[in-house]
Amino acid sequence: MRTSPAVRAAALAATVTVLLPLTGCSGIGGNDTPDRSDSSPHAANAAAAPGPSDLASQQLEWHPCPAPSEAEGGGPTPSPLPGGAVWECSAMKVPLDYARPDGDTTELALVRAKAIDQKNRIGSLIFNFGGPGASGVATLPAFGTEYDKLRTRYDLVSFDPRGVGRSDGVKCESDKQLDTRYEADGTPDDAAEEKIFTDDTKEYAAACEKNSGRQLPFVGTTNAARDMDLMRQVLGDARLHYFGISYGTELGGVYAHLFPKNVGRSVLDAVVDPTEDIEQSSLGQAKGFQLALDNFAKDCADRGGACKLPGSTGAEVEQGVSDLLGRLEKTPIPGLGSRKLTQTLAITGIASALYSKETWPLLEEGLDEADGGNGALLLALADSLNGRSATGHYNNLAAANTAISCADSKERFTLEQTRAKLPAFREASPIFGDYLGWGLMTCTEWPVAGAWDHPDVSAPGSAPQLVIGNTGDPATPYKGAKAMVEELGQGVGVEMTYKGEGHGAYNSGNACVQKAVDGYLLNGEMPAPGTVCG
Repeated sequence: MRTSPAVRAAALAATVTVLLPLTGCSGIGGNDTPDRSDSSPHAANAAAAPGPSDLASQQLEWHPCPAPSEAEGGGPTPSPLPGGAVWECSAMKVPLDYARPDGDTTELALVRAKAIDQKNRIGSLIFNFGGPGASGVATLPAFGTEYDKLRTRYDLVSFDPRGVGRSDGVKCESDKQLDTRYEADGTPDDAAEEKIFTDDTKEYAAACEKNSGRQLPFVGTTNAARDMDLMRQVLGDARLHYFGISYGTELGGVYAHLFPKNVGRSVLDAVVDPTEDIEQSSLGQAKGFQLALDNFAKDCADRGGACKLPGSTGAEVEQGVSDLLGRLEKTPIPGLGSRKLTQTLAITGIASALYSKETWPLLEEGLDEADGGNGALLLALADSLNGRSATGHYNNLAAANTAISCADSKERFTLEQTRAKLPAFREASPIFGDYLGWGLMTCTEWPVAGAWDHPDVSAPGSAPQLVIGNTGDPATPYKGAKAMVEELGQGVGVEMTYKGEGHGAYNSGNACVQKAVDGYLLNGEMPAPGTVCG
């Protein structure tokens, strides 16, 4: 039976919520903060300030998890694990402002599954699935049994970071406003379109400030790292055992910088380059997604008549994609219900499917259908990346992504600066360059200031950390792993390579990667530096 576009796109959901998303006109986000947050001199010294000792002794009350909230993406109650174990949820109080540890608090939503072998239990293994903005409370149970081997000796734990999902999630615009925002032209071509684009950016920032102004100064990565150390204490662990994916690798690096002596066994997979500012990171993503599209197009062309797309070479297949996008800029086509597939939504849908090689068939089918005038599947793929459910409700991943990114990055690009940078983005990617180049303005009108040009992840004295780079990763290009190893410092980062496609290595299913990661986390057996899995 032929499934609906939404159902066919559902396989993408877990993949696209684990890293820096391409969010409509917002691009991939930057990072910043205001007076008393990560950016201020007061907050910059917060890591050395006394911690909230009373909060460290709080007792968590665990209960069976409810269904994910709308902000977390909705869906059914988490299914029991093999053997009947249930996912348990709780809430942990943390200081709103670590510079005032005895002041106002906010709550973080947590999820856990207890270790199978309690006698040989190592402790808690805390996951962050990236974004920034991905709900760990929804994502960890969604992966089901994929981490079951690790559950033999760890309590699997994840959380919604501050500003995310159930943890006082950032709210910006309504569902209807977001539909309009994501349909809008994300690659303006003239002064009139530029005005619409910049007005939209300003209106979005104002809506975020109006609806979530209290927490915007405090959602940056430094505060999230301090939250994890408090979580470590509350969970009763002497050291933080950690599994970070995509942006979760940046969070893990910042944690190691702040608390090197508290690092336990740590895995960083799909690594964000910590040496890059937002411009460099966005340009790297343009190259990364272009590489993934090149590989997809070549694979399609190499299959000859089995490929549904026109063209006998990869270049010809890509030309067909470019031609389709050109037509959509002038004339959107029917999508889902009354919604149409615009050029910007099509670019988002294409990027969405490039996160995993498993979704290449959906991309091929979606492009073929769109070429014939049916934009339903590409629109469903875009919805999955934008966080829109089949019922028309959006989760808060994109809002949290913008808030966290703009709480971290100091960069604020003017219209003139952005225009000047577009040629380099177009050279990096004919398909994604304009889209990501205009995304540099995401934080231009943001109401709070940013903390850094790029994070400091130097961690002398930290325990060794396993750093895994994927040669075909579109969103966090492979070179980021080497940069992370160098920045962590001598004897800390241990680099491993996965020769594959898609975003991330462990969840690719590659047996070599999984054996190495499991051996390290469960038995302390670190792979040799330079290990390659293919």
